[in-house]
Amino acid sequence: MKKRIILPLTAAFLTVSLSGCQTAKPGIGLTPVTLNEVAHSIFYAPQYAAIELGYFKDEGIDLTLVNGAGADKVMTALVSGDADIGFMGSEASIYTYAGGAQDYAVNFAQLTQRAGNFLVAREPDGDFSWDKLKGAKVLGGRAGGMPQMVFEYILKKNGIDPKTDLNIDQSISFGLTAAAFTSDDSDYTVE
Repeated sequence: MKKRIILPLTAAFLTVSLSGCQTAKPGIGLTPVTLNEVAHSIFYAPQYAAIELGYFKDEGIDLTLVNGAGADKVMTALVSGDADIGFMGSEASIYTYAGGAQDYAVNFAQLTQRAGNFLVAREPDGDFSWDKLKGAKVLGGRAGGMPQMVFEYILKKNGIDPKTDLNIDQSISFGLTAAAFTSDDSDYTVE
């Protein structure tokens, strides 16, 4: 018998999506499920381990994992029927509902407790303070996207106006900011 380990990071997803599933029996087909994730992330490592260790198959699920490369694309996959489940911030569901969609997504689980974003500086700074961002150029996230909203929230909590105190470049896809940062003149990037 295979020992099952469910790590806290994916416990909500696994609990909700696997409840009622039974261990697959030889000769009986698996239920296909397409999961579209917003990005590959170390924060989803337990999910990747569960896939590789065959836990989904053991529960009767033939899981196909797709990298949507952005919440807007994950939502498009859900609405079009190309995905059964989407991992993304709640903003995509809110925008879709607020836009008047008749067939909108419903958020049903919380995957992580905190945003997994980091502010990365071009130069080491052993005495960092948020005030150092005043006048700086930062590669940020997509306008209205969860990484950018979290960044702006943190700036405001630290007395920095995201619109006037620094220059946030939101023209680069969030998944490409690290590569862009290497050839860019920005002082910081949100990763």
